[in-house]
Amino acid sequence: MTDLAQYRNIGIFAHVDAGKTTTTERILKLTGKIHKTGEVHDGAATTDFMEQEQERGITIQSAATTCFWKDHRFNIIDTPGHVDFTIEVYRSLKVLDGGVGVFCGSGGVEPQSETNWRYANESEVARIIFVNKLDRMGADFLRVVKQVEDVLGAHPLVMTLPIGREDEFVGVVDVLNQKAFVWDDSGLPENYEVKDIPEDMVDLVAEYREKMIETAVEQDDDLMEAYLEGEEPSLEDIKRCIRKGTINLDFFPTFCGSAFKNKGIQLVLDAVVDYLPSPTEVEPQPLTDEEGNETGEVATVDPKEPLRALAFKIMDDRFGALTFIRVYSGVIEKGDTILNSFTGKTERVGRMVEMHANDRNEISKAQAGDIIAVVGMKNVQTGHTLCDPKHPCTLEAMVFPDPVISIAVSPKDKGGSEKMGIAIGKMVAEDPSFQVETDQETGETILKGMGELHLDVKVDILKRTYGVELVVGAPQVAYRETITQPVEDSYTHKKQSGGSGQFGKIDYRIKPGEPNTGLTFTSTVVGGNVPKEFFPAIEKGFKLMMQEGPLAGFPMLDVDIELYDGSYHAVDSSAIAFELAAKGAYRQSMPKAGPQLLEPVMKVDVFTPEDHVGDVIGDLNRRRGMIKDQQAGTMGVRIKGDVPLAEMFGYIGQLRTMTSGRGQFSMEFSHYAPCPHNVAEEVIAAAKAKKAAK
Repeated sequence: MTDLAQYRNIGIFAHVDAGKTTTTERILKLTGKIHKTGEVHDGAATTDFMEQEQERGITIQSAATTCFWKDHRFNIIDTPGHVDFTIEVYRSLKVLDGGVGVFCGSGGVEPQSETNWRYANESEVARIIFVNKLDRMGADFLRVVKQVEDVLGAHPLVMTLPIGREDEFVGVVDVLNQKAFVWDDSGLPENYEVKDIPEDMVDLVAEYREKMIETAVEQDDDLMEAYLEGEEPSLEDIKRCIRKGTINLDFFPTFCGSAFKNKGIQLVLDAVVDYLPSPTEVEPQPLTDEEGNETGEVATVDPKEPLRALAFKIMDDRFGALTFIRVYSGVIEKGDTILNSFTGKTERVGRMVEMHANDRNEISKAQAGDIIAVVGMKNVQTGHTLCDPKHPCTLEAMVFPDPVISIAVSPKDKGGSEKMGIAIGKMVAEDPSFQVETDQETGETILKGMGELHLDVKVDILKRTYGVELVVGAPQVAYRETITQPVEDSYTHKKQSGGSGQFGKIDYRIKPGEPNTGLTFTSTVVGGNVPKEFFPAIEKGFKLMMQEGPLAGFPMLDVDIELYDGSYHAVDSSAIAFELAAKGAYRQSMPKAGPQLLEPVMKVDVFTPEDHVGDVIGDLNRRRGMIKDQQAGTMGVRIKGDVPLAEMFGYIGQLRTMTSGRGQFSMEFSHYAPCPHNVAEEVIAAAKAKKAAK
């Protein structure tokens, strides 16, 4: 058995282009996993192994790899930075114990960093910060530290300070040990010297060391008292306090360097060992019942406990389907039979592998704390719990956001149809934020995703990886409908056709519900006018009808229905009669309740050089955008606002034209809002025309 104290399950996450994948490459080189570092811009990075990743220079899938540093085993996950793939970040954070947040030395805290940081806060993952790219123009370490405080509301604990700025950046000062690490120009990570602190930095280092010790000793009352009396704690005590505060999320040890130039990475690796938690030091995962409510039990990280593991990613590659699992407790061996508590079916564990990006080493056994992949599991999907059949349990499930954009696709030739079906089936299993449905009336296949880039990549994978030639329609917005006025109404379902008939009468009130509630159904019937056993059937009838709104057939949101009276027949009433009564009531009353079309509004974050701010704001206003905030930085201005998704198609091309190619933006779903009258009319007319054409 390996000692769990020597394990570190960590993720590397950041904004697009802050250097996550490059940092991962350097870590693998330093730990001896690879002998030649691949560069992202050459399309040769180890963890970016998809064709689409190599061409675009972005990470799309999270990749897992294992390496060793100072007798500690690191399971590392390199996650994507682009907002359309945040689902990959979210599910990776779910199974990690610690993280390294990478920030760009010149870009600072960028939009996607905020989203990822928020996810990490929700998952309560301890983190250290690495401010990268300090060799770039405009890089300023202390400015980024200030941004982490202001924008993320976090407390960075400065552990290293840079020596030199921009192209004169040569190394870092270790504030705790008061030593300078200076690299030569060879670009090799091992070519550095440990020197005394440069004279012009002595005061600055002393100032930050004092701040660091003051913050650290707050974790231990005895040490704090001694420190206030003038006694400096030992290095071991300071490290112990920093570790405790990091695990409690009180502060985040902050390091600096340049991954591309191989400067400063060793200190980050040491910090992972010194300050990030082992699997036994984090709060154990709670167990839940079938409805997802916590039972009060937890999955204690211990090889002697019954097996509990979570499938957090499915990946299809040339060797077959791989299921990535994090083992929380117990041991899993080749040939074991394990239970999938979601499906209630058992699966036999065939081949188990330890992943190194897209290479693998076969293993015969894994234990609590491990992250491994199992080959050839049949019915396991992301978020399913795998456990010992004698001790069934459910780990806290993952919740994925609904897609906001869709496109219709069809194969170019008849033969491609089956091929496309199989390929899409595999892709849906891999990515829970990617959904597919068939339009019953036109027979078109509708792909739904989190953004244009998301769907663009999916279509690209279908074409290249699976060889399916597609005809792709224009992107469609996922509109919704709701109501604006209360209605009180009554509906009777009566049918007599020889023998027993059907009868159900309901009196009900319909009113607009709270935002983001879907359907809320309550009953205030007294005196048994409608027997209790029919309530679920009435709710089911309304629920089924909510899939199609009265205006244009889009799903309904936020409706509150109260059943207050009705009547039944001792012989002719049945659950089906009351379900049909609810369906009839929906058709009768919803058009009277002031139906309204809702559109998805996106939280948009645009970065632009200062000269183009006016153009960008003017353009966002034309797109019906609401500008919320502007922040000036050294490199340019960030503009935040809410803009309807329907107006954002093709925005990147327009932004690049306006800003001479220097603008960037990211967007994520914010909320649904009422559509302006003229837009709603167009959408409804188009939906009716489509229906008529069928």
